[in-house]
Amino acid sequence: MKQAEFDGKGSCVRWTESPGEGPARVYVHGLGSVSAVYHSHIAARPELAGRRSLFVDLPGHGISDRPDDFGYTLEDHADALAAALDAADVAGAELVAHSMGGAVALVLARRRPDLVSRLVLTEANLDAFPPPAAGSSGIAFYEEDAFVDGGYARVLEKVGPLWAATMRLTDPRALHRSAVGLRRGSDPVMRTILEGLAVDRVYLQGELSGELDGRRGLEAAGVRVVTVPGAGHNVMFDNPEVFVAAVAGQG
Repeated sequence: MKQAEFDGKGSCVRWTESPGEGPARVYVHGLGSVSAVYHSHIAARPELAGRRSLFVDLPGHGISDRPDDFGYTLEDHADALAAALDAADVAGAELVAHSMGGAVALVLARRRPDLVSRLVLTEANLDAFPPPAAGSSGIAFYEEDAFVDGGYARVLEKVGPLWAATMRLTDPRALHRSAVGLRRGSDPVMRTILEGLAVDRVYLQGELSGELDGRRGLEAAGVRVVTVPGAGHNVMFDNPEVFVAAVAGQG
């Protein structure tokens, strides 16, 4: 396990990694998740062997610290991720990012283009204030203190055992602030950032999640959009073969 300070007060963002050649692949989890849980089985596949792989847990999540006075906005998370990559001596990385992690990766690519050479985004949040069905909505519905004092437990009961397994490793206050920041979005908004980037960009959309809003605009901007058969939001679990092929740059 490795770590880097991210807030100037001693709080650390942490990651595990497997050795290999570069450019490094950096795996970034979604809201209430853990990077290694969602991606280590992908990085271990033979098609992806031999590449240095980092599994970073964002502040407030997994093995990283969870300071009470941290904002947990998309920009805050992106800066913490940048601190981890700088400490790991990583530049020009391929970011493989899921859901909220995709939004963080986009903000990072805009703020620190030296750190990102390629993006593989899985059902990343692209727009501010998504519809009520979005996972962040049920969390951001609460006022912060109400969420910490009871809403967190109720949400854990509703989200189902798989998401709850990692969500319970997330600090409640950090989870709420992250959800609020995700719904607020970035400036410029994540979709605009994605369309304007010059790096190789792949966007994976699970077939069961429905058609991706604004797909034609993304494709016109050079984003390769892949609809993954038989998959929902967690494409890496539902159809790992297609997910691995996209990360490897195949197909």
